[in-house]
Amino acid sequence: MTQRQKPLSSSAIDADARQDAYQAATTSAAAPVITIDGPSGTGKGTIANLLADYLGWHLLDSGALYRTLALAARRRGIDLEAGPELGRLAAQIQVLLEGERVLLDGEDVSELIRTAEAGVDASRVAVHPEVRGALLGWQRGAAVAPGLVADGRDMGSRVFPDALLKIYLDASPEERAQRRYKQLKDKGMDANLRDLVQALRVRDERDRERAESPLLVPCAAIIVDSTSLSIDEVFDQVLGLAKVALESADP
Repeated sequence: MTQRQKPLSSSAIDADARQDAYQAATTSAAAPVITIDGPSGTGKGTIANLLADYLGWHLLDSGALYRTLALAARRRGIDLEAGPELGRLAAQIQVLLEGERVLLDGEDVSELIRTAEAGVDASRVAVHPEVRGALLGWQRGAAVAPGLVADGRDMGSRVFPDALLKIYLDASPEERAQRRYKQLKDKGMDANLRDLVQALRVRDERDRERAESPLLVPCAAIIVDSTSLSIDEVFDQVLGLAKVALESADP
């Protein structure tokens, strides 16, 4: 077990930082990485946050990057289907991750990127190879000591294929929609449960069928179905798997 440490406090997306991060990630000894992949609404972010806090490791919320990029594109009038333009935009904006806070060019957009619409937009920009390529080196560069918990849809399959432990967190569309509905209502936002179920099904299909880094169960990943489990029960399972992986990795 490592000493407790705050999650990654800040990270900027720009061309030089991505290149430096990629060089560091590929030329130095890699820190241990645990990936948590899965479709939207499975609780990946919550579990990743809890695990990173428990281990004292850094946290990478890759979904926040795509949501923020989509928000920046909409504000600049950039078509979400325009891959090359979106890739260039990713090299221009600055995104700071401070725990659960997300800053876009200095503005706190934490709430703005957590709407259902923002999730759909993130899925649309994530299909472009220019976007995923622009962010790949930066994401890999987040794997620094004492370790990293990475949450996303291709963390274990593409970004960190040699991760110490890969978890694929799943749940039925109906259960995921119910969770999302409650989250939105708790925040005072309007939501329609039937529409949420349909939106999740559409997003799942788009994420699984995209040509670039599709959503899939990574090789050697352990599937955890959270449909009938509480957050505490899911965390207990994931923590148990992490402890076994860490014990096995000790010389």
